[in-house]
Amino acid sequence: MNPKQVIIDVREPSEYERGHVSGALNIPPSELMAGAKQLGDVPKDTQLIVYCLTGSRSNASIQILKQIGFTNLVNGINAGHVEKSYLNNIS
Repeated sequence: MNPKQVIIDVREPSEYERGHVSGALNIPPSELMAGAKQLGDVPKDTQLIVYCLTGSRSNASIQILKQIGFTNLVNGINAGHVEKSYLNNIS
């Protein structure tokens, strides 16, 4: 994982298990609201790329991450689908 960039999949664990971006952390919005313990050691200026299926959960999660103090946030809408499609096309 790039220490200056963290990819966060905010879908539910069952969705994450069906496929996700390589190296992505699975942190649903409910866990973010509980304090995002998985991000405890991550500097607040680290680029966080947050994605879900449609963008609604990632957008809501970005708002939570802002409240926690993170400042470098990117909404990577549908990133898992994009990566999977790309990998399928090159194989």
